[in-house]
Amino acid sequence: MTSGIKDKVVVITGASSGLGEATARRLAQDGAKLVLGARRLDRLQALAKALSLGDDAVVQTDVTQYEQVRHLVDRAVQLHGRIDVLLNNAGLMPSSPLERLKTEDWDRTIDVNIKGVLYGIGAALPHMKAQKSGHIINVSSVAGHKVRAGGTVYAATKHAVRVISEGLRQEVKPYNIRTTIISPGMVATELTDSITEPDIAENFRKAYEGAVPAESFAGMVAFAMNQPEDVDVNEILFRPTSQEF
Repeated sequence: MTSGIKDKVVVITGASSGLGEATARRLAQDGAKLVLGARRLDRLQALAKALSLGDDAVVQTDVTQYEQVRHLVDRAVQLHGRIDVLLNNAGLMPSSPLERLKTEDWDRTIDVNIKGVLYGIGAALPHMKAQKSGHIINVSSVAGHKVRAGGTVYAATKHAVRVISEGLRQEVKPYNIRTTIISPGMVATELTDSITEPDIAENFRKAYEGAVPAESFAGMVAFAMNQPEDVDVNEILFRPTSQEF
């Protein structure tokens, strides 16, 4: 069933790889109109070509810069007259014990994982309010539900995404806007490549041997979008069957 997806205008951040790329491929197959953002323009352009989207459908976007995120969303409105879905997907996971004092990693994680989500909401919300419709999908994590040593800052940012999303859910009721938090467990993406500590990165790579493909996340996005307009799927938490954490 793709009736809830066909012809919807969807903006995806972090679309050049991983969850964002897989979701773009799935939604294109289901007939959505896509506008894609990410920092790596060459990979965005290659994806757009593969999906027959056209050059206008990609915007080089650093989600830590509000004006760039707003430009991405405005491009969708310029092209299609509206924005139906925003997938706030861009994220980093440079995990390490706090005692290692990786302050630059802390700053990057907070800027991308929290501010990037807020900037996406800020860019999309005025359009969705004016339309009296829309759907904002924010990506949290299993780490947004529980924390373990070595992942404190990342978990804090993903807890924050859940708090932001729940506050948003309550605030947008007058405007007929839906909100969804998707919290994946281990999914095979480039996320572990953002870990700057070699020993931590190696441990994560071993743990991620049981990860499920990124297409599993794309299926969750499609499920939430496919619901009737009067059904608001607020939260999805999923893991590989084998994942204990």
